[in-house]
Amino acid sequence: MNLLLNTIKTSLIDKTEENEVQDDLKVDLIVNEKVEGKSFREELKEQLSKAEEFYFSVAFITWGGVNSLITTFDELQKKGIKGKILASNYLTFSEPKALKELKKYSNLELRVYTKEDFHIKGYMFKNGDMQNFIVGSSNFTDPAMSKNKEWNLKITSNKDGEVVERFFEEYNKLWNEADFVDDEWLEKYEEIYNKTKENRKSIKNIVEVEQEDNEIKPNKMQQKALNSLKKLRDENENKALIISATGTGKTYLSAFDVKNYQPKKLLFLAHREQLLKQAMKSYQKVIGNDVSYGLLSGNSKEIEADYIFSTMQTMSKKEIHEKFSKDHFDYIIIDESHRSAAKGYQKIIDYFKPKFLLGMTATPERSDDKNIYELFDYNIAYEIRLQDALKMDLLTPFHYFGISGIEYNENELAHDSFKELNFEDQVESIIKNIEHYGYSGDRVKVLVFCSNKKEAIKYSAAFNEKGYCTEVLVGKDSMKKREDAIDRLRKDEKENALDYIFTVDIFNEGIDIPEVNQIVMLRPTESVIIFVQQLGRGLRKQDDKEFVTVIDFIDNYDNNYLIPAALFGQGNYTKEELKETVESNPRLPGCTVVEFTEIAKDKIYKSINNKNLSIIKVLKPVYQELKNRLGYVPLLMDMYYKGDSVDPIYFAKYGEGFHGFLEKVEDDFNFHEKEKLFLKFLYHELSNGIRPHELIILKLLLWQDAVSFKEIEQKLENKYSLINQQEEILNAIRVLEGNFLINAKHNIPLIKNKNGKIIFVSELKNILENKEFKKLFEDVVKFGLIRYTDIY
Repeated sequence: MNLLLNTIKTSLIDKTEENEVQDDLKVDLIVNEKVEGKSFREELKEQLSKAEEFYFSVAFITWGGVNSLITTFDELQKKGIKGKILASNYLTFSEPKALKELKKYSNLELRVYTKEDFHIKGYMFKNGDMQNFIVGSSNFTDPAMSKNKEWNLKITSNKDGEVVERFFEEYNKLWNEADFVDDEWLEKYEEIYNKTKENRKSIKNIVEVEQEDNEIKPNKMQQKALNSLKKLRDENENKALIISATGTGKTYLSAFDVKNYQPKKLLFLAHREQLLKQAMKSYQKVIGNDVSYGLLSGNSKEIEADYIFSTMQTMSKKEIHEKFSKDHFDYIIIDESHRSAAKGYQKIIDYFKPKFLLGMTATPERSDDKNIYELFDYNIAYEIRLQDALKMDLLTPFHYFGISGIEYNENELAHDSFKELNFEDQVESIIKNIEHYGYSGDRVKVLVFCSNKKEAIKYSAAFNEKGYCTEVLVGKDSMKKREDAIDRLRKDEKENALDYIFTVDIFNEGIDIPEVNQIVMLRPTESVIIFVQQLGRGLRKQDDKEFVTVIDFIDNYDNNYLIPAALFGQGNYTKEELKETVESNPRLPGCTVVEFTEIAKDKIYKSINNKNLSIIKVLKPVYQELKNRLGYVPLLMDMYYKGDSVDPIYFAKYGEGFHGFLEKVEDDFNFHEKEKLFLKFLYHELSNGIRPHELIILKLLLWQDAVSFKEIEQKLENKYSLINQQEEILNAIRVLEGNFLINAKHNIPLIKNKNGKIIFVSELKNILENKEFKKLFEDVVKFGLIRYTDIY
């Protein structure tokens, strides 16, 4: 009781009063903060995980809201935690699909208040003697719980508090007046809901018809990229690369730039005819028909057009590209340009001499060390990756569920592996899970990624036998078959429509099917790049698609450790960090949700434990990617400002130090033993930037022959507001003199005191004449100081 009183005093009376407090008892304002902060959904999950009972009273409930917490509700049912949920029919906004899902849980009671306008948003959780209330503006909807501007106040009361009694009086009164939700009630409500939905859609269509003649304009991302492209051309650059996450509008962006540039002749290259047809439609919408458009492929030879959309396979043939002069095209665009290092593309690039060459890709990284950046003169006009695109609301959010496909049986695993189940049980498990996790929209439209063609055919046949309508698409299928299947998948009407397309690799990139509302992964994750490409198939925005459901069947695969890296885009490469990422489940922007079942987590942990995560194997591709991007050997400061995956401290602390890493991966870096000793000291003792004192002394000495005690004091005070640092400065001098390190094996003198002036020891001063050594020396000093500024 005293703890609660002290916490209330700190929360509501005097935050400066020193009392013993408990954070989860504090009165708190919960808002949907940016990625770094907590969302209302995360607060609900936390409260539900500790609750012995819970009560919701909300005006609106949507399927997106329920789906985002579906694994939490699954756990509550397993534990037998009971809850009551009171919703309303206010404005006929609550979705029947959401109510049906809640009704399935045996531990939940559901009622709907229908008597008068109902706009309550309140949540209560019983936890022993404590009762937590959250009252505010958030309904039980996906946006309200994750990205909308919302205020919700959390209050903790003892079970005997007056507010608890008042809450239950009001809640029980409303509950007793509300309708019990049975099948008959749901059927009637759904009929009313559907009519209301159709009316809303009709009004929306009228508005859209009135606006359909409006000119298509670039979004904020596209406008920034267009400005950057213009700037590059103003600087007489003739090549550029756009790196833009799948679904963010790369093709439209290129069309806008072509409209600005107004080339007389244009060549748009891609590796599939289907991509070219989509691109041509986009260009016609943006540019209009003042120019002629032509398709050049195995099936079409429209070479007289002003703007030619050609497959690489066709244009790379000598007898085709030599039909054009080398300077025939003013502007050439290479779509999916991570492929442009291939021989076919190289033949085209080497032959033609356009005034401007633009590459576009979502994934410039390659596993074969070929440098895509070099092909475009290292001119990155614009870059927006998955995390940023989600943050900017350019993509449809995704609800990712990493599951095992198998269940516990009396606290023991019935099977260790999903693949160990007989085929019929596998199919039953897949269907059960994809129906449970569901989809956004009125009709399921799904891409299923399989390991091989045989598996895809087998699953498709089994699904068809169970009443679903599915098709298999693989690389050898004709363009007509692919287009027919995609058209049938996209249909809103059920008649002759496809529910599922089972495929192996052909939809990894480029294909535009915005209607896809569920992605199912029935194959191991072999590559972060491919994982993100396949995930991207469902992220393009589409009306009536609130989110895309991603169901990943995680089995005993060697590379499961790649899943957290792919989802969170972080450089968590040690075993401990990978485990921590899965356990802590970092928040992604907006309404995106990532959930792992407990068995799936165990399988990822098993992969992490079994994997030989050699640090050099992890760091080398990251280093090579940044080197390719920059066009020169990156140092720690380059990694700090321009890298985006691994904390540079891993490179600094590698083996003997970053110099040791460079010696392994670069032919031109070789240091003698004394140089290595100095660098080892810097990387292992000072690069972490925990304090600036030693680093400031070294920085001053890099610019002047000697430095006084007073100069060091002034620099620390002026730069870092550190005053009265005499003792700390003396300690720093002792460290740099090689006399004060706990790790004695790193002791080596860098400085000495000469007549009250601090100077470099003569040996170090001489070694600093080596430009490569000095470059690393300056780099680690700057890196340590920037870490101190940003972190400590």
